[in-house]
Amino acid sequence: GEIVGAYRKMYLPNYGVFDEDRYFAAGSECPVYTINGTPIGVNICEDIWYATGPAVVQRAAGAEIIVNINGSPFHAGKRAFREKMLATRAADNGLFVAYVNLVGGQDELVFDGASVIFGPDGEIVAEAAQFDERLLVADLEVEAVFRSRLRDPRTRKERAADFSHIGKPVKVHVSDYTDTPFPLLHHAHKTPSPLMGEGRDGGDSPVHPTHPVRPVNPHDEAAEVYAALKLGTRDYVRKCGFSKALIALSGGIDSTLVAAIAADALGSENVVGIAMPSRYSSEGSVLDARALADNLGIELWTLPIEDAFSAYLDTLAPKFAGTETGVAEENMQSRIRGNLIMAVSNKFNWLVLTTGNKSEMATGYATIYGDMAGGYAVIKDVPKQLVYELCRYRNTVGDAPVIPQSVIDKPPSAELRPDQKDEDSLPPYSVLDPILKAYVEDDYAFDDIVAMGFDADTVKHIITLVDRNEYKRRQSPPGIKITPRNFGRDRRMPIANRYRPF
Repeated sequence: GEIVGAYRKMYLPNYGVFDEDRYFAAGSECPVYTINGTPIGVNICEDIWYATGPAVVQRAAGAEIIVNINGSPFHAGKRAFREKMLATRAADNGLFVAYVNLVGGQDELVFDGASVIFGPDGEIVAEAAQFDERLLVADLEVEAVFRSRLRDPRTRKERAADFSHIGKPVKVHVSDYTDTPFPLLHHAHKTPSPLMGEGRDGGDSPVHPTHPVRPVNPHDEAAEVYAALKLGTRDYVRKCGFSKALIALSGGIDSTLVAAIAADALGSENVVGIAMPSRYSSEGSVLDARALADNLGIELWTLPIEDAFSAYLDTLAPKFAGTETGVAEENMQSRIRGNLIMAVSNKFNWLVLTTGNKSEMATGYATIYGDMAGGYAVIKDVPKQLVYELCRYRNTVGDAPVIPQSVIDKPPSAELRPDQKDEDSLPPYSVLDPILKAYVEDDYAFDDIVAMGFDADTVKHIITLVDRNEYKRRQSPPGIKITPRNFGRDRRMPIANRYRPF
């Protein structure tokens, strides 16, 4: 129950969602704790990503195991990249690396767990599940590390190394806790554990599991992203003290996906959908919203907005006289819906989950104080094409599909005027999403995007929309990060901006 040492992180990231260099001072000491004869180095998160970082110093001081603790934010594809790096660190330094990662959601970040132990050969010894809290236990053959170092010429050289090449003045200390009683860490086991085998001397010696403890069906991208969205939604709603979530169900693909995620995350009994049809809502969309609610087992309220819309039009008629019907009247419907769902939220203290996707947030194809009104934006960082992929994935889970095929098949539409389609205002999503990825996530310049084969006028239009609509995104609720760069902490752009990149 006593503190025996402290480690202060040495590499403080200051990019993406990280602001550590702004608030903290870097440490300068690399501790190694000898626990019952096993030297163990401790470091934190970013420290393990550098090939010449603290792990090298701790190896030179005799560490045979590195315990690296993390709050590593998730984005799609990061796990494979991270494991490749950890395998390299373990193999390069000839030691075990125990990578321990947080599980859970906080605001726009999700931490995916997937804690893992790599052996000195760069192979996985054991691995915990992704997006699920687990206790991972494995016996490590640390004696093999000691024996291999007796033959390693680097060991002799490192004793005299100054390690100034890592760019920091570094001190190393080794603390011996061999006499401290750690019964679970003693090498002498009277009863073999499931990971123990018979040694060459007839005694018990630890061996690696025959197979790594890895999920039977590793997540593909859609499954991984869906799990992240589910975990982020669950933790945000619960940690903020809400009992239920509200969703405006239009019968469209975006609100359908958000409802499915919410029902899976919170339980169908804790999700309420509200259908708010107008004079422009198609019969198919109303039926799709009802079918989805039935399939998910969520409660569905129907609050028609025709009377409210007519009242708004009548009130504004004297001032709008002589003008053409357009965006103002379209957005009026969305803002009426926003008022209604926020009124229900205030009345019952239920959290409103907004339904806008990344493609819409990027281009401003959303109504501020309308469909953007709410407390949490579940798919704010999910491009439109991925929305469809996630819906198709969800229909492969469980006994039967829950998302009506008609929702997936029909052309996307805001249904704010007769026969409206998204492509009336935007390029096809097969064109739009790659351009947005290049500009927002990859930092490609205008000329670079055009060189990728896209029409120059289309690229100009999209870039202009992205830059012009920063003010909307600044007023939107937080949403779950699932790409390498989201709108929020990752991308900080001015609203008042006259710069044009073409």
